[in-house]
Amino acid sequence: MARVLVVEDDQFVRSALIRHLTDASHTVRSVGTALEALREVAHVRFDLVILDLGLPDLDGSEALKMLRGITDVPVIVATARDDEREIVRLLNAGADDYLTKPFSVEHLSARMAAVLRRARPVAGDVPPSTVLRVGGLAIDPLRREAELDGVRLDLTRREFDLLAFLAGRPGVVVARKELLAEVWQQSYGDDQTIDVHLSWLRRKLGETAARPRYLHTLRGVGVKLEPPRAERMP
Repeated sequence: MARVLVVEDDQFVRSALIRHLTDASHTVRSVGTALEALREVAHVRFDLVILDLGLPDLDGSEALKMLRGITDVPVIVATARDDEREIVRLLNAGADDYLTKPFSVEHLSARMAAVLRRARPVAGDVPPSTVLRVGGLAIDPLRREAELDGVRLDLTRREFDLLAFLAGRPGVVVARKELLAEVWQQSYGDDQTIDVHLSWLRRKLGETAARPRYLHTLRGVGVKLEPPRAERMP
């Protein structure tokens, strides 16, 4: 079961969500403003946040950006807005999924299960002995740990997923569309989402786009991960 933060200012909706989630054996905390939500995630580790967009102090989309600045906890946006461009913008801003109000508790449960399944790899899916090695990189998908030259990398959930996906295909150019589908679980989006995460990941690998060591971008094609030249086999 999950530790869930409900961010919803409508007391009736909030109470209904708390009741449903508690009945489903989840541990629930709730707040009514964006600033309260930021304080909560800064001090408590949650498995999931359900974020309403119509908050009294900050627009939910701004709250989402601020949340993403301090945590990579999965976020399901609950919104009465059904404009496709707005939904795409929210997904690109870091939302893991969205629900359009009004929604049923069954629909919420299904979306929660899908998001939590993606965020928590099933141990049986990855053999315990499988550690992906590319040059000085060592990625353990089961423990969700990555090291570079023996030093632990402090990666967000999305950064780790991106690195592990590329490390499973060393030297292979992976199309951006495939990255969106497999890492972000999105069938559509723009390249900026990938570029931002690649930039963050490069910084932690001690490289830049201009002087890459592991991450190589082929303009208009995709991205590949391979060891630095000095570490490749002759």
